[in-house]
Amino acid sequence: MHRRRMFSGVALALLAVSTPAFAQAAQPDATKVALDTVWVLVTAFLVFWMNAGFATLEAGLCRAKNAVNILAKNFIVFAASSIAFWVIGFGLMFGDGSDYGYGLTGWMLQGADNSPATGDGYMGVFGSLNWTGVPLYAKFFFQLVFAGTAATIVSGAVAERIKFLSFIVFSFILVGVIYPLGGHWAWGGGWLADMGFLDFAGSTVVHSIGGWCALTGVIFLGPRMGKYLKDGTVRPIPGHNMGLATLGTLILWLGWFGFNPGSTMAADPAAIASIALNTNMAAAAGCLSACAVAWVALGKPDLSMILNGTLAGLVAITAPCSVVSVGSSVLIGLIAGVIVVYAVLFFDKVKLDDPVGALSVHLVNGVFGTLAVGLFATEGGLFFGGGAAKLLTQLTGVVAVGAATFVLSAAAWLLLKSTMGIRVSAEEEAEGLDIGEHGMDAYPGFVPTQEARAEII
Repeated sequence: MHRRRMFSGVALALLAVSTPAFAQAAQPDATKVALDTVWVLVTAFLVFWMNAGFATLEAGLCRAKNAVNILAKNFIVFAASSIAFWVIGFGLMFGDGSDYGYGLTGWMLQGADNSPATGDGYMGVFGSLNWTGVPLYAKFFFQLVFAGTAATIVSGAVAERIKFLSFIVFSFILVGVIYPLGGHWAWGGGWLADMGFLDFAGSTVVHSIGGWCALTGVIFLGPRMGKYLKDGTVRPIPGHNMGLATLGTLILWLGWFGFNPGSTMAADPAAIASIALNTNMAAAAGCLSACAVAWVALGKPDLSMILNGTLAGLVAITAPCSVVSVGSSVLIGLIAGVIVVYAVLFFDKVKLDDPVGALSVHLVNGVFGTLAVGLFATEGGLFFGGGAAKLLTQLTGVVAVGAATFVLSAAAWLLLKSTMGIRVSAEEEAEGLDIGEHGMDAYPGFVPTQEARAEII
């Protein structure tokens, strides 16, 4: 019955578009809901596919002896996110409740109506989502893939030394409890939304929250063995497959065309075209500026910096993509590409070991992108004659969400560290997590002996 109903809705939408006489006879509300629902789900599928991008990017930037572990984490994290968000996270984030705390209704989608919003519109326990008329299950699935993205960000930063089970448990906590708090404040009708804070597609809600959780994980785990020498020297540990890393970045670039334009949650032609173009131009500008800065600062056009510069531009444009011009999106991307190179160097200088640059991409540029709303918004932005009010509102959101996420995630990591432990043994780290955690090789036969494996630090 559900399948027939879905196909009927799609057919109605297509006929309405192709046959003017039918379009006039059809109910406009039903046609719009059908088109909007298809758009929301297709873009959600693109965001879901970003899991493949994160998996290949992170695996490529880490060592061969940990490739299976990286892939396993990026695969299972979405399964954990799905259950955690359904059981508790979605209700805490979008349920009607406290402006300064969590939502208090709608756990496991109880008390909710999946009917599309035709006529008077859907009214239910998720009042903060009533602005879009698609069925509730489409809203849930779209928000789920965003929650899964926040959890995936942590994987790369804590790579090559975290226990597999501890990562899974932390992912449940992140999606079920930590992520919904800042999300409720900004997107769930909380106090930040009330004061005018704008984070259109999640520079703060998704990327910075994931980044803050990653930062606390890096602090509690400590660096990989051999990364920082006693004399203060930073020892580079190159990734094993830059082809995988490049493919992963291209998948993420594609997925962002679901991430940002899909956040309209409506098939609005002008809006989605503008947002898609802004998204692409920021990515391109970040790619070029990171290449140039790496060439000057490091002496070579480092591919990993080029890839991360592209992602930095994408993260930075995620918050302001709906309120800035194409020219501003290029400038935002250029700045993000510069920031990411020096952020990578800074984190190494302070001995915060992030194997894939997740902190520099998602945390630092998530903060910058959120502030960029207050700087570059065509209406109210500081650089467009709007004064500092919008920038101060954005700064308030950055600080509040950052502080809350840091405290909650630090408490979670501390709890896990004091109970089940979070770091593998030195022997397992030296041998590789693929064998120690999973009992298999990503490339069987390429490293012939355990002795040779142990030397690949």
